[in-house]
Amino acid sequence: MAAAEERERAAGRGPLAGVRVVELAGIGPGPFAAMTLADLGADVVRVDRPGGGALAVAPEYDVTNRNKRSVLLDLKQQAGAAAALSLIERADVLVEGFRPGVAERLGVGPDVCLARNPRLVYGRMTGWGQEGPLAPRAGHDLGYIAVTGALGMTGPAEGPPVAPANLLGDYAGGSLYLVVGVLAALHHARGPQGAGQVVDAAIVDGTSHLTAMIQGLLAAGGWQDRRAANLLDGGCPFYGTYATADGGFMAVGALEPAFYAEFTHLLGIAEEAPPREDLAAWAQLRELIAARFASRTRAEWTEVFEDSDACVAPVLSLTEAPSHPHLAARGTYLEHSGITQPAPAPRFSATPTRVASAPARPGAHTAQVARDWGVPALTVPAAAGGGDA
Repeated sequence: MAAAEERERAAGRGPLAGVRVVELAGIGPGPFAAMTLADLGADVVRVDRPGGGALAVAPEYDVTNRNKRSVLLDLKQQAGAAAALSLIERADVLVEGFRPGVAERLGVGPDVCLARNPRLVYGRMTGWGQEGPLAPRAGHDLGYIAVTGALGMTGPAEGPPVAPANLLGDYAGGSLYLVVGVLAALHHARGPQGAGQVVDAAIVDGTSHLTAMIQGLLAAGGWQDRRAANLLDGGCPFYGTYATADGGFMAVGALEPAFYAEFTHLLGIAEEAPPREDLAAWAQLRELIAARFASRTRAEWTEVFEDSDACVAPVLSLTEAPSHPHLAARGTYLEHSGITQPAPAPRFSATPTRVASAPARPGAHTAQVARDWGVPALTVPAAAGGGDA
């Protein structure tokens, strides 16, 4: 790391300043959870493996490794596992995303780690969880959210459900639940009678938890268990998306009567729209709204609805989003190391967060971490795969 970048990191703050995290390299939700902890100010050291892993993006573009430092260790070698354990002894948190049993086979499972560091928070990130019939099986976001009922709520009434990238399972149901669990366990561990513990964050558990309100509505008879038949799943004509004349889309969320009245007025259908309470007329209302939106471009409709409470917004692409006036004014996106990326969230008044360093290159900080954490064994060549010590 350049001296300037090291100074920038040292000057960085955040509510987790002083918290040490060891991340055993993986893909998807584990790295994102560790990035979130790093964004919040934790000193995250990522233990990368020689040769990297599958499905890896080029290191210089892997934003989920920003604000971290990296050391290169071969956990299959005795020296590599020993060096990792030396880091873990000095850590507050460990994050790993292996299949159940893999960390144990590598000698860095929770029993070994907690014996060396009784106040360690051992965070485990998996799709299926540590127990259950599917625990040892491979999987990805789409399968995890499929069995929770969440995927089955997406998409039109006819045709298959729509894959929502990997945001719903990996990151919402996985990473963020791991972060919540880690922070809660860290609070407990730092209490007067506290001790470390294992946090079992399973994507199936977190995604199921996200459906709590919907399950309540279902039990109360306020939700139909089929797609595009409900208030919030596209079944309602004043809560959905509509195509514009130029092939763009507008998102409509005019649920409350006052907002709906402003929506129909600005859209120009207030006089001819059937009563919104008449469910039998919803198909007619949808056709009327669709026809109006199709008469102008996305930019024209954006201008019509801006500065209103009609709850209408343009559907932007990933490359367009950073330039949205509101997001630009808030600094929701930033550019660092030549990459446009989301800024850390949420925001703090007393301990502001920042992006202090570029995505960590594998092994780039070995000497620095060895010095800062007091683990000289990191610099032994065998630790990176040169053979047993």
